[in-house]
Amino acid sequence: MTDSADRPNQPIHTSGATPAGAAPVMAPSLPTKPPRNQWWDVWDQFKTHKGALFGLGFFIFALLFVTIGPLIWTLDPTYIDVRARNTGPSWDHPMGADQLGRDTLARMMMGGQTSIAVGLTAMLLALVLGTLIGVLAGYFKWLDGPLMRLTDLFLALPLLPLLLVIIMLFRDQLRSAFGPEGGIFVLIVVVIGVTSWMQTARVVRGDVLALKEREFVLAAKSIGTPSTRMITRHILPNVMSPIMVSATLGIANAIITESALSFLGLGFPSDFPTWGRLLFDATEWLQRNPERVIWPGLAISLTVLSVNYIGDGLRDALDPRIRGR
Repeated sequence: MTDSADRPNQPIHTSGATPAGAAPVMAPSLPTKPPRNQWWDVWDQFKTHKGALFGLGFFIFALLFVTIGPLIWTLDPTYIDVRARNTGPSWDHPMGADQLGRDTLARMMMGGQTSIAVGLTAMLLALVLGTLIGVLAGYFKWLDGPLMRLTDLFLALPLLPLLLVIIMLFRDQLRSAFGPEGGIFVLIVVVIGVTSWMQTARVVRGDVLALKEREFVLAAKSIGTPSTRMITRHILPNVMSPIMVSATLGIANAIITESALSFLGLGFPSDFPTWGRLLFDATEWLQRNPERVIWPGLAISLTVLSVNYIGDGLRDALDPRIRGR
Protein backbone atom coordinates (compact mmCIF):
# COMPACT_ATOMS: atom_id res chain seq x y z
CA MET A 1 0.00 0.00 0.00
CA THR A 2 1.57 3.22 -1.15
CA ASP A 3 1.34 6.57 0.56
CA SER A 4 -0.84 9.22 -1.03
CA ALA A 5 2.15 11.52 -1.37
CA ASP A 6 3.84 8.96 -3.68
CA ARG A 7 0.91 8.95 -6.07
CA PRO A 8 1.29 10.94 -9.27
CA ASN A 9 -0.74 14.09 -9.63
CA GLN A 10 -4.10 13.25 -11.09
CA PRO A 11 -6.60 15.70 -12.59
CA ILE A 12 -9.54 16.58 -10.39
CA HIS A 13 -12.83 15.79 -12.10
CA THR A 14 -15.68 18.06 -11.16
CA SER A 15 -18.83 16.20 -12.02
CA GLY A 16 -22.30 16.36 -10.70
CA ALA A 17 -21.91 12.92 -9.04
CA THR A 18 -21.64 12.80 -5.26
CA PRO A 19 -20.41 9.94 -3.05
CA ALA A 20 -22.99 7.45 -1.92
CA GLY A 21 -24.70 8.50 1.25
CA ALA A 22 -23.49 12.12 1.02
CA ALA A 23 -25.93 14.98 0.73
CA PRO A 24 -25.65 17.03 -2.49
CA VAL A 25 -23.96 20.37 -2.09
CA MET A 26 -26.12 23.23 -3.27
CA ALA A 27 -24.54 26.37 -4.73
CA PRO A 28 -25.23 29.45 -2.61
CA SER A 29 -27.97 31.63 -4.10
CA LEU A 30 -27.37 35.33 -4.41
CA PRO A 31 -30.00 37.64 -2.91
CA THR A 32 -32.22 39.13 -5.60
CA LYS A 33 -33.52 42.67 -5.48
CA PRO A 34 -37.10 43.44 -6.47
CA PRO A 35 -37.27 45.23 -9.83
CA ARG A 36 -37.07 49.01 -9.48
CA ASN A 37 -40.12 50.92 -10.59
CA GLN A 38 -39.35 53.07 -13.63
CA TRP A 39 -41.21 56.02 -12.07
CA TRP A 40 -38.50 56.20 -9.40
CA ASP A 41 -35.97 56.64 -12.21
CA VAL A 42 -38.15 59.39 -13.65
CA TRP A 43 -38.30 61.10 -10.26
CA ASP A 44 -34.51 60.83 -9.80
CA GLN A 45 -33.96 62.53 -13.16
CA PHE A 46 -36.68 65.10 -12.45
CA LYS A 47 -34.95 66.09 -9.19
CA THR A 48 -31.79 67.05 -11.06
CA HIS A 49 -33.69 69.85 -12.84
CA LYS A 50 -33.62 72.74 -10.35
CA GLY A 51 -36.12 74.82 -12.29
CA ALA A 52 -38.57 71.91 -12.37
CA LEU A 53 -38.30 71.48 -8.59
CA PHE A 54 -38.97 75.20 -8.12
CA GLY A 55 -41.92 75.01 -10.48
CA LEU A 56 -43.38 71.98 -8.69
CA GLY A 57 -42.94 73.63 -5.31
CA PHE A 58 -44.60 76.88 -6.39
CA PHE A 59 -47.47 75.10 -8.15
CA ILE A 60 -48.17 73.06 -5.00
CA PHE A 61 -48.03 76.32 -3.01
CA ALA A 62 -50.52 77.93 -5.44
CA LEU A 63 -52.89 74.97 -5.08
CA LEU A 64 -52.68 75.15 -1.29
CA PHE A 65 -53.14 78.93 -1.42
CA VAL A 66 -56.43 78.70 -3.31
CA THR A 67 -57.79 75.58 -1.56
CA ILE A 68 -56.53 75.69 2.05
CA GLY A 69 -56.10 79.47 2.19
CA PRO A 70 -59.84 80.29 2.42
CA LEU A 71 -60.09 77.96 5.42
CA ILE A 72 -57.44 80.02 7.22
CA TRP A 73 -58.32 83.51 5.95
CA THR A 74 -62.09 83.30 6.39
CA LEU A 75 -62.99 86.84 5.35
CA ASP A 76 -65.79 86.84 2.76
CA PRO A 77 -64.40 88.06 -0.63
CA THR A 78 -67.74 89.78 -1.32
CA TYR A 79 -67.88 91.63 2.03
CA ILE A 80 -67.72 95.41 1.53
CA ASP A 81 -65.85 97.46 4.12
CA VAL A 82 -66.58 101.04 3.10
CA ARG A 83 -63.93 102.46 5.45
CA ALA A 84 -61.18 100.40 3.76
CA ARG A 85 -61.81 101.50 0.16
CA ASN A 86 -58.62 101.82 -1.94
CA THR A 87 -56.38 101.24 1.09
CA GLY A 88 -52.96 99.66 0.92
CA PRO A 89 -51.69 96.61 2.81
CA SER A 90 -52.57 96.58 6.50
CA TRP A 91 -53.16 94.08 9.31
CA ASP A 92 -56.86 93.89 8.46
CA HIS A 93 -56.22 93.62 4.72
CA PRO A 94 -52.70 92.22 4.05
CA MET A 95 -53.00 92.87 0.29
CA GLY A 96 -55.14 95.97 0.59
CA ALA A 97 -58.75 96.53 -0.48
CA ASP A 98 -60.37 97.46 -3.79
CA GLN A 99 -62.49 100.47 -4.71
CA LEU A 100 -65.53 98.98 -2.94
CA GLY A 101 -63.65 97.91 0.18
CA ARG A 102 -63.47 94.18 -0.62
CA ASP A 103 -60.42 92.32 0.71
CA THR A 104 -57.86 91.68 -2.05
CA LEU A 105 -56.34 88.62 -0.36
CA ALA A 106 -59.71 86.86 -0.16
CA ARG A 107 -60.46 87.78 -3.76
CA MET A 108 -57.04 86.51 -4.87
CA MET A 109 -57.83 83.13 -3.30
CA MET A 110 -61.26 82.97 -4.91
CA GLY A 111 -59.90 84.17 -8.25
CA GLY A 112 -57.12 81.58 -8.13
CA GLN A 113 -59.67 78.81 -7.68
CA THR A 114 -61.41 79.87 -10.87
CA SER A 115 -58.24 80.45 -12.92
CA ILE A 116 -56.61 77.15 -11.97
CA ALA A 117 -59.89 75.25 -12.39
CA VAL A 118 -60.27 76.70 -15.90
CA GLY A 119 -56.65 75.79 -16.69
CA LEU A 120 -56.95 72.18 -15.51
CA THR A 121 -60.36 71.52 -17.10
CA ALA A 122 -59.50 73.11 -20.43
CA MET A 123 -56.20 71.22 -20.46
CA LEU A 124 -58.01 67.89 -19.97
CA LEU A 125 -60.41 68.66 -22.82
CA ALA A 126 -57.59 69.70 -25.16
CA LEU A 127 -55.56 66.64 -24.15
CA VAL A 128 -58.40 64.22 -24.88
CA LEU A 129 -59.09 65.80 -28.28
CA GLY A 130 -55.43 66.04 -29.24
CA THR A 131 -54.60 62.48 -28.17
CA LEU A 132 -57.64 61.04 -29.94
CA ILE A 133 -56.95 62.83 -33.21
CA GLY A 134 -53.20 62.17 -33.03
CA VAL A 135 -53.62 58.42 -32.40
CA LEU A 136 -56.25 58.01 -35.12
CA ALA A 137 -54.21 59.97 -37.66
CA GLY A 138 -51.01 58.08 -36.88
CA TYR A 139 -52.47 54.58 -36.72
CA PHE A 140 -55.02 54.62 -39.54
CA LYS A 141 -53.42 55.73 -42.78
CA TRP A 142 -56.73 56.59 -44.45
CA LEU A 143 -57.53 59.07 -41.65
CA ASP A 144 -54.12 60.72 -41.64
CA GLY A 145 -54.75 63.15 -44.50
CA PRO A 146 -58.19 64.50 -43.46
CA LEU A 147 -57.31 64.83 -39.76
CA MET A 148 -54.00 66.56 -40.41
CA ARG A 149 -55.63 69.00 -42.83
CA LEU A 150 -58.18 69.74 -40.12
CA THR A 151 -55.32 70.34 -37.70
CA ASP A 152 -53.62 72.68 -40.17
CA LEU A 153 -56.89 74.56 -40.58
CA PHE A 154 -57.21 75.15 -36.83
CA LEU A 155 -53.56 76.20 -36.62
CA ALA A 156 -54.14 78.77 -39.36
CA LEU A 157 -57.13 80.38 -37.64
CA PRO A 158 -56.55 83.64 -35.71
CA LEU A 159 -57.38 82.34 -32.26
CA LEU A 160 -58.05 85.54 -30.32
CA PRO A 161 -60.63 86.99 -32.79
CA LEU A 162 -62.18 83.51 -33.03
CA LEU A 163 -62.48 83.34 -29.25
CA LEU A 164 -64.09 86.76 -29.10
CA VAL A 165 -66.65 85.86 -31.79
CA ILE A 166 -67.58 82.55 -30.12
CA ILE A 167 -68.00 84.19 -26.72
CA MET A 168 -70.16 86.97 -28.12
CA LEU A 169 -72.38 84.47 -29.97
CA PHE A 170 -72.96 81.89 -27.22
CA ARG A 171 -72.52 83.81 -23.97
CA ASP A 172 -76.15 84.71 -23.38
CA GLN A 173 -77.49 81.25 -24.26
CA LEU A 174 -75.13 79.47 -21.88
CA ARG A 175 -75.75 82.01 -19.12
CA SER A 176 -79.48 81.32 -19.31
CA ALA A 177 -78.86 77.55 -19.32
CA PHE A 178 -76.20 77.20 -16.58
CA GLY A 179 -76.39 80.50 -14.71
CA PRO A 180 -74.14 83.59 -14.97
CA GLU A 181 -71.01 81.97 -13.54
CA GLY A 182 -71.59 78.36 -14.67
CA GLY A 183 -72.40 79.34 -18.23
CA ILE A 184 -69.28 81.46 -18.62
CA PHE A 185 -67.15 78.69 -17.05
CA VAL A 186 -68.47 76.09 -19.51
CA LEU A 187 -68.08 78.48 -22.44
CA ILE A 188 -64.50 79.48 -21.63
CA VAL A 189 -63.40 75.90 -20.92
CA VAL A 190 -64.90 74.58 -24.17
CA VAL A 191 -63.55 77.47 -26.24
CA ILE A 192 -60.01 77.14 -24.86
CA GLY A 193 -60.03 73.34 -25.08
CA VAL A 194 -61.34 73.23 -28.65
CA THR A 195 -58.71 75.73 -29.84
CA SER A 196 -55.70 74.23 -28.00
CA TRP A 197 -55.50 70.55 -29.05
CA MET A 198 -53.49 70.94 -32.28
CA GLN A 199 -49.94 70.78 -30.89
CA THR A 200 -50.75 67.65 -28.86
CA ALA A 201 -52.26 65.98 -31.93
CA ARG A 202 -49.18 66.57 -34.07
CA VAL A 203 -46.75 65.36 -31.42
CA VAL A 204 -48.78 62.22 -30.67
CA ARG A 205 -49.19 61.44 -34.38
CA GLY A 206 -45.43 61.54 -34.92
CA ASP A 207 -44.80 59.13 -32.05
CA VAL A 208 -47.52 56.76 -33.21
CA LEU A 209 -46.05 56.67 -36.74
CA ALA A 210 -42.69 55.62 -35.25
CA LEU A 211 -44.26 53.04 -32.93
CA LYS A 212 -46.11 51.35 -35.81
CA GLU A 213 -42.77 50.13 -37.20
CA ARG A 214 -41.52 48.64 -33.91
CA GLU A 215 -41.15 44.87 -33.57
CA PHE A 216 -43.62 44.39 -30.73
CA VAL A 217 -46.37 46.16 -32.70
CA LEU A 218 -45.68 44.11 -35.82
CA ALA A 219 -45.70 40.94 -33.71
CA ALA A 220 -49.04 41.87 -32.17
CA LYS A 221 -50.46 42.54 -35.62
CA SER A 222 -49.21 39.18 -36.90
CA ILE A 223 -51.29 37.28 -34.34
CA GLY A 224 -54.42 39.21 -35.24
CA THR A 225 -54.70 41.68 -32.37
CA PRO A 226 -57.71 43.99 -32.95
CA SER A 227 -57.00 47.65 -33.60
CA THR A 228 -58.80 48.80 -30.44
CA ARG A 229 -56.72 46.52 -28.23
CA MET A 230 -53.57 47.44 -30.15
CA ILE A 231 -54.12 51.15 -29.47
CA THR A 232 -55.09 50.82 -25.81
CA ARG A 233 -52.54 48.12 -24.89
CA HIS A 234 -49.49 48.90 -27.01
CA ILE A 235 -49.74 52.41 -28.50
CA LEU A 236 -51.17 54.66 -25.77
CA PRO A 237 -48.84 53.52 -22.93
CA ASN A 238 -45.83 54.32 -25.12
CA VAL A 239 -46.94 57.85 -26.00
CA MET A 240 -47.64 58.93 -22.42
CA SER A 241 -44.44 60.95 -22.14
CA PRO A 242 -45.34 63.58 -24.83
CA ILE A 243 -48.92 63.60 -23.54
CA MET A 244 -47.78 64.46 -20.00
CA VAL A 245 -45.50 67.23 -21.27
CA SER A 246 -48.33 68.63 -23.40
CA ALA A 247 -50.59 68.53 -20.34
CA THR A 248 -48.32 70.80 -18.30
CA LEU A 249 -47.90 73.26 -21.14
CA GLY A 250 -51.66 73.18 -21.77
CA ILE A 251 -52.38 74.36 -18.22
CA ALA A 252 -50.16 77.41 -18.74
CA ASN A 253 -51.77 78.18 -22.09
CA ALA A 254 -55.29 77.92 -20.65
CA ILE A 255 -54.49 80.20 -17.69
CA ILE A 256 -52.98 82.81 -20.02
CA THR A 257 -55.96 82.65 -22.40
CA GLU A 258 -58.53 82.95 -19.59
CA SER A 259 -56.63 85.87 -18.09
CA ALA A 260 -56.52 87.61 -21.47
CA LEU A 261 -60.27 87.17 -21.98
CA SER A 262 -61.02 88.43 -18.46
CA PHE A 263 -58.66 91.35 -18.97
CA LEU A 264 -60.60 92.28 -22.10
CA GLY A 265 -63.83 92.18 -20.10
CA LEU A 266 -65.23 89.13 -21.93
CA GLY A 267 -64.71 86.56 -19.19
CA PHE A 268 -66.51 86.11 -15.90
CA PRO A 269 -68.79 88.79 -14.41
CA SER A 270 -67.18 91.62 -12.46
CA ASP A 271 -68.47 90.29 -9.12
CA PHE A 272 -66.95 86.83 -9.80
CA PRO A 273 -63.18 87.33 -9.53
CA THR A 274 -60.44 85.63 -11.49
CA TRP A 275 -56.80 86.68 -11.63
CA GLY A 276 -57.37 88.20 -15.05
CA ARG A 277 -60.49 90.03 -13.89
CA LEU A 278 -58.66 91.41 -10.83
CA LEU A 279 -55.92 92.66 -13.12
CA PHE A 280 -58.48 94.30 -15.40
CA ASP A 281 -60.27 96.01 -12.49
CA ALA A 282 -56.98 97.27 -11.03
CA THR A 283 -55.77 99.05 -14.18
CA GLU A 284 -58.02 102.05 -13.44
CA TRP A 285 -56.28 102.50 -10.07
CA LEU A 286 -52.74 101.85 -11.26
CA GLN A 287 -51.29 105.20 -10.21
CA ARG A 288 -53.03 105.34 -6.84
CA ASN A 289 -52.72 101.66 -5.79
CA PRO A 290 -50.08 99.95 -7.95
CA GLU A 291 -49.96 96.90 -5.65
CA ARG A 292 -53.44 95.92 -6.85
CA VAL A 293 -51.92 95.25 -10.27
CA ILE A 294 -48.81 93.57 -8.88
CA TRP A 295 -50.58 90.79 -6.93
CA PRO A 296 -52.65 89.22 -9.75
CA GLY A 297 -49.87 89.88 -12.26
CA LEU A 298 -47.36 88.01 -10.10
CA ALA A 299 -49.80 85.17 -9.51
CA ILE A 300 -50.40 84.68 -13.25
CA SER A 301 -46.73 85.04 -14.21
CA LEU A 302 -45.30 82.76 -11.52
CA THR A 303 -47.96 80.08 -12.00
CA VAL A 304 -47.40 79.96 -15.75
CA LEU A 305 -43.62 79.99 -15.27
CA SER A 306 -43.78 77.17 -12.73
CA VAL A 307 -45.93 75.02 -15.03
CA ASN A 308 -43.51 75.61 -17.92
CA TYR A 309 -40.59 74.55 -15.73
CA ILE A 310 -42.48 71.40 -14.71
CA GLY A 311 -42.99 70.62 -18.40
CA ASP A 312 -39.27 71.05 -19.11
CA GLY A 313 -38.37 68.76 -16.21
CA LEU A 314 -40.86 66.09 -17.31
CA ARG A 315 -39.59 66.24 -20.88
CA ASP A 316 -36.05 65.51 -19.71
CA ALA A 317 -37.09 62.93 -17.10
CA LEU A 318 -39.28 60.94 -19.49
CA ASP A 319 -36.61 60.80 -22.19
CA PRO A 320 -34.82 57.44 -21.69
CA ARG A 321 -31.70 58.69 -23.48
CA ILE A 322 -31.28 61.41 -20.85
CA ARG A 323 -32.53 59.32 -17.91
CA GLY A 324 -29.92 56.66 -18.53
CA ARG A 325 -26.98 59.03 -18.17
